[in-house]
Amino acid sequence: MPIVLDHTIVPARDKEASARFFAEMFGLTYDGAKGHFAPVYVNDSLTFDFDNRDSFESHHYAFYITDAEFDAILGRVKAAGRTFGSGPMTPTDGQINTRRGGRGFYFADLDGHLLEVMTTPER
Repeated sequence: MPIVLDHTIVPARDKEASARFFAEMFGLTYDGAKGHFAPVYVNDSLTFDFDNRDSFESHHYAFYITDAEFDAILGRVKAAGRTFGSGPMTPTDGQINTRRGGRGFYFADLDGHLLEVMTTPER
């Protein structure tokens, strides 16, 4: 069996607001807190468990998605008035990138975590 990442803890100032934002931007469902965490089921094998923290470093989360998902997510990011950009050092330049023959962009969530979407995987 291959190694599969099952879940990860995403630190947040307000776990429920952060979970709702993430789910909304990615077209996912958020059903409310469950126990200590505010989980968002990213797919059949990965859950983002948002958790309240007073302080934390920002993280980078990258997602390989389809062209249709790319268009939908970019549309939701724009509709929400969020800034986005073409690279990790230029996350607010309003551009997308075309690295490796695909499309990609970056945007920050409510807590400053850098979210990346790309239509061509890194490898």
